[in-house]
Amino acid sequence: MNNSKIWLSSPHMGGNEQKYVQEAFDTNWVAPLGPNVNGLEQDLESYLGANAHVGALSSGTAAIHLGLILLGVQAGDTVICQSMTFSASANPILYLGATPIFIDSEPETWNLCPIALEQAIVASIANAQKPKAIIAVHLYGVPYKVDEIHAIADKYQIPVLEDSAEALGSSYKQQKCGTFGDIGVLSFNGNKIITTSGGGAIVAKTKDLKEKAIFYATQSRDAAPHYQHSHIGYNYRMSNICAGIGRGQMEVIDHHVNLRRQMHAFYVDLFQNIAAVTVFTTPESNSFANYWLSAIVVTPDVDKGITAEALRLALEAANIESRPLWKPMHLQPIFESYPYYGTTISEQLFANGLCLPSGSNLTDLERERIKKAVFGFFEPK
Repeated sequence: MNNSKIWLSSPHMGGNEQKYVQEAFDTNWVAPLGPNVNGLEQDLESYLGANAHVGALSSGTAAIHLGLILLGVQAGDTVICQSMTFSASANPILYLGATPIFIDSEPETWNLCPIALEQAIVASIANAQKPKAIIAVHLYGVPYKVDEIHAIADKYQIPVLEDSAEALGSSYKQQKCGTFGDIGVLSFNGNKIITTSGGGAIVAKTKDLKEKAIFYATQSRDAAPHYQHSHIGYNYRMSNICAGIGRGQMEVIDHHVNLRRQMHAFYVDLFQNIAAVTVFTTPESNSFANYWLSAIVVTPDVDKGITAEALRLALEAANIESRPLWKPMHLQPIFESYPYYGTTISEQLFANGLCLPSGSNLTDLERERIKKAVFGFFEPK
């Protein structure tokens, strides 16, 4: 049997990416601007709907950074951030000299806990430092509690930066993720639903706000025949080559989302008779998850040698990649001194959770290998 590496989430080309890239070479648009950038932005705007105005950038992290700038975050401000997420959600807070306040997960969607969120806001206001923004994440493509989180944000008039880096193709009440926040963020890293090799996008509610983001992303060059700069700028625009890959990917995005969801269904079936494992599934009928990564929680049984880490090692021995869930930011050395509100939900998830191979390009033979490795772990002869 072929024992080549089964990756957690590898890039999956659709077929027409090279066509758009070749057009860029043929027309010499090998630059951080061009027809593919414009085309990708238009494709994304059509896909997202809801008056989305999209600016293509060099990364999702750049989009978060610019999003915080657009929301007025400055040195000395505080920004609330979901703790259970990738560090890119929180790092831009420090770029700006602001202070992160981390919030625990709730157990249903694993996202921002509404109770802890409001506690943090009330405490901050009591200290005369109202948070400048809330960063809410759709973890692993499962929508956060949109109604509850935005009701709290509206109550205290705090803007939401919606980190939809993992949730392109997900939706809540038939509205696409990335369009709920005052600013939305997308990522096209190599392991995401679609990729531009590297890259991301900022989603604004108005054309003027999009244009302001693009201004900052192109070194804040003023309208003058010479190079004049009245604001700090950044080199954050996407290249026309990378955007060409993205245009080809947008042609197959719905197919890729369906394939990811099929992988999630595969795991639901695989673990249905294994009591120690719970497959992470969106709890709300109004939520449509892309299941960017399928994740599980393992109830440990030390006497039987059953833990999430033991399963990870068993899969690794079979040349199958898996990965612990995101380590919460408030447990990270760089962030552990900052305020945290909540209980231990995210800590427990990190201790007992595992992400499994979820790519849209996994084959039947690879699924059989995963099944064999899992059964071999839980039902050893």
